[in-house]
Formats: sequence, structure tokens, C-alpha cells
Amino acid sequence: MIVTDAVIVGAGPVGLFQVFELGLLDLRAHVVDSMARVGGQCIELYPDKPIYDIPAIPECSASELLERLLAQIKPFAPQFHLGQEVTEAEGREGGRFRVRTSLGTEFDCACVIVAGGVGAFRPRTLNLPGAEAIQGRQLHYKVGDPAMFAGRDVVISGAGDSALDWALALHDKCNLVLVHRSREFRAAAGKVRQMERLCGEQKMQFLEGDIDALEIADGTLRSIRVRNRGGFANRVATDHLLVFWGLHPKLGPISSWGLNLDKNQIDVDTARFATNVPGIFAVGDINTYPGKKKLILSGFHEAALAAFGVREFIAPGEKVYLQYTTTSPIMHKRLGLDTRGTAQRAESPQTAESC
Repeated sequence: MIVTDAVIVGAGPVGLFQVFELGLLDLRAHVVDSMARVGGQCIELYPDKPIYDIPAIPECSASELLERLLAQIKPFAPQFHLGQEVTEAEGREGGRFRVRTSLGTEFDCACVIVAGGVGAFRPRTLNLPGAEAIQGRQLHYKVGDPAMFAGRDVVISGAGDSALDWALALHDKCNLVLVHRSREFRAAAGKVRQMERLCGEQKMQFLEGDIDALEIADGTLRSIRVRNRGGFANRVATDHLLVFWGLHPKLGPISSWGLNLDKNQIDVDTARFATNVPGIFAVGDINTYPGKKKLILSGFHEAALAAFGVREFIAPGEKVYLQYTTTSPIMHKRLGLDTRGTAQRAESPQTAESC
């Protein structure tokens, strides 16, 4: 059994920053995530899309943000347990927890911090004969390497931001057809206007209707059939089919932990981001409270306050002084800096100080 101060459930941006805030208070953490790599929804859904609302970083991609966060938490040597789901979190004598994962990893920890975004999530899939056989080769629910579509015939199905974002990003690199059952889109109006302009310029095509069949020969997708509301069908030749129909958020085993839930979100207080179960905290998109905003920067704020809440829970009555990384020798020592506040880790020049 692994003994640690905290187990963080979720390795997205907020979960990673939670490691940092705990580390500043001399608390160590292990991070568990059901996905095979760190990054959460950012990496799964939009790794190359620009993010503009991270303080002091005018623009960065989700991948770049994750790289910076991993560099920032390096002094605290977090341990990651990926590709496994936390299945149990039960109280032990002395107020600690026994946490167990789907792969049998066990922890003895003082607290649990749920930073799981919207929970475990799976894409809404195409339920047609032959779909599973070509998934990952020609049928895609996320984009890993955009270069694989260059010069190909590509169909994108969807009406939300992800579908429109990738249509706009790929239209000049491939022969692109966007398919949706109607002309009503859920994406931002500006993206819809841009898509319509590109269609008018014949730089891409929009086809109204539902995909109701896949034509597969010798294990290879050759075309799709799109049927409109009037019953007429169009056959569209394609090399790749990208389906962006949204996600199925699933809270999973966390729903059985006795937490107060509001539509699959966890109720928390806004002083410590503690739940109704002593020793369990929740930060990021998974929690809810009056005025909640689902923003990465809001999650960073929550992680900072949660860290102080965790410290108070672990050592009740102990005075915890607020110290600034700019001037505190204690903070400098924990961050691996010398007495002048100069980084000693040459391999991590992008590590940032925060006040």
C-alpha cells in the first residue's frame, strides 16, 4: 500500500496545478487518471487549439499548457497512475483513507481530491455496422495527428465547436465535407459564418442529413451514405470519417462515495472546496457552488484554496502562514531554488514563480 498525503483523482490542468499548490505546503500527492496520459479533456479534445485566458500567457495550445504545468510541478516529484480508475475510497482508523483503483493499486492517504473534470467521459459513437472495425484507422472521435488527413477525402460529422473547429482547421489541407442533420449548429456564430463563407467559396462542402450507412470493402471504408429529411440519399466517397457528437460524462464509482451531488456535480463549500465527506475535496469542472464558472483559471483558484483546506484537515489547529514564492526562503527551498531565488534545475527553464 502506497502511503501519501493526498490522492488526486484526475490529471487534467487543474489536477496538475493541485499538485503544485499542495507541494508549496509541503504535502505530497499521487495522481490517478482513467486515461492513458495526462492532460484530461484538453489533450483529448483540443490539444492544438489555442487557449487565450491563462494569466500572463497571451496564447498557448493545450499541449503547451500541459508541458508548462508538468515543468512547474517537477520539484514535487508527483507519481502518476494512469489508465486506471479510482473505484473505492473508504475511511480508515485515524481519519485516513484507503483508496483502491481498477488495477488494484492501493493508497493509504490523508485526503482525496477529486479533480476529474466532468468525470470519466466517452465520445458518442457511430452505431452502424462496420464502424468498430475501422475505428482508429478511418473512423475517428478525436484528432491525434492532423497531418494524416492531408490530401485526403475527409467527412466531418457534427454541429458543435469541435466539429466546426476541425472543419475550419482542415478545409485547406484536404477535400472536406461537413455533415449534419440540419442547418442548426451549436457552435459559436462566428465559426458558423466562417464555415458558410468557405462553402460559398467552394473551399469545403456542407451536406444536410444523417449518416445511415458505411460502405466498407476489404476492411477499408470507401464511402458513407447520407440521407436527408426528405428521404433522399447521397453517397459520399471518403478516406476518413471524423465524428464529433459530444461526450457522455460519467461520474463512475465516485457516485457511490456518499457525496452530495447536483446533476453529477459535487457540492462544495467555497472556503476550502471541501465536500460533505470530511477529507474529500473537489476542484475543477466536477464541483458546483453558487456562481460556479467552468474555466481553467477558476479551477486554479480552487486548487489553491483546497490545498489550505487539506493542510487544515491533516493538521487541525496548526497555524499555516501565507508565504509568497517571491520572497520566502521556505518556498524557494521547496521549489528547488537557491537563496537568491534562481532555479537550480537547468533542464526546466520554463518553471514559473507564482505569488
